[in-house]
Amino acid sequence: MVDFQSLLDAGAHFGHLKRKWNPAMAPYIFPMEKNDIHIIDLHKTVAKIEEASAAMKQIAKSGRQILFVATKKQAKDVVAELAQEAGMPYITERWAGGMLTNFQTIHKAIKKMDQIEKKSQDGTFDALSKREKLQIKRQSDKLQKNLGSIKDLKKLPAALFIVDVTKEHIAVAEAKRCGIPVFAIVDTNSDPKGVDFLIPANDDATKSVELIVREMIEAIKAGAQERKLEREENEKSEQPEVKAPRIGARKSARKPKDEAETQEEAPKAE
Repeated sequence: MVDFQSLLDAGAHFGHLKRKWNPAMAPYIFPMEKNDIHIIDLHKTVAKIEEASAAMKQIAKSGRQILFVATKKQAKDVVAELAQEAGMPYITERWAGGMLTNFQTIHKAIKKMDQIEKKSQDGTFDALSKREKLQIKRQSDKLQKNLGSIKDLKKLPAALFIVDVTKEHIAVAEAKRCGIPVFAIVDTNSDPKGVDFLIPANDDATKSVELIVREMIEAIKAGAQERKLEREENEKSEQPEVKAPRIGARKSARKPKDEAETQEEAPKAE
């Protein structure tokens, strides 16, 4: 669980310069600044992290996917690593326009990438010239770089988690058009409009981003684990019950017969 001190140690409280602030972030900023830099109220950050992680857990428990988006240099590597831990799709290179609003085209490109990979492994390209192989390789590398991290995304994600909504404003806009909820780390210079689960924090410090994203990933793992346990319990309850032999019932059924035989033999004894 992320607490006030861990956020403080990670530098999550440092906002941007006062002159670059967005007034919409005022509720999450202390009415003071240090060296002309706004200070984020980490008590509110902790509360927002708890709210966001609870929602993340429920999404994961339902078996749906969350797409992580972080293309800025400070965040891309750590987000990619953490998203892979939870088996979630992520975008860390470039947000392709229409990623959500034109998902069918994106999905076709992913299928094409998979086909090229399969053909390269089964020897289909062996008969091609060096030039043709080079062209196909370049195409494959480009697709892999931009779409390789979402190759398992077969349909629109259930939610987006974004680092820096100002940089990823196109992703936020597309999510809103598609009715997809947005979770995001929002700094003091950003507009929180369009964000459903806002986490006010420094989105430039790698430690700050890692701490918050890791908390989301842990919530996703917990939700997935609960889903797994529930499925196992349901499978057990659906299995047919094996009934034990009714030995006691047979004995009781034979008892009257034994008594009748005793009654018949009694007169003979006389």
